[in-house]
Amino acid sequence: MAKLMSVHHLALTVTDVDRSVPWYVRVLDLEEVTRREEPDTGLRKVVLRSAGDEFSVVLVQHADTGRRGFDERRTGLDHVAFRVHSAAELAEWENRLQEFGVHYQDAAPSRTFEGSRVVVFRDPDGIQLEIWADPEL
Repeated sequence: MAKLMSVHHLALTVTDVDRSVPWYVRVLDLEEVTRREEPDTGLRKVVLRSAGDEFSVVLVQHADTGRRGFDERRTGLDHVAFRVHSAAELAEWENRLQEFGVHYQDAAPSRTFEGSRVVVFRDPDGIQLEIWADPEL
């Protein structure tokens, strides 16, 4: 059986793509590459790609926006962690988050993977995001 190679894209449900897309583009330095809207169903999707084409984030807005806000304690997505190469790069991301006024928790040791450090913050819908640095060897 063929092995899985990597994650192709991550799709996140948001309440308003017009609010979320500029945030993800500005804060996470992603680029909008395509947009799909279905007027008959109200579904809206925007594909954002990382600078190195390593991965894509798809922001999806469903017609039913009356649902409850994000809560990682419910079944489904808990959080998304983006990896950087070093603690120095992690510090650069802290500076970027601060520059854009994003509330975040200072880099701290991971309680899951020994030696790793993580910065935790949330998107406009409260989805928990992380910037992650593994131990430097």
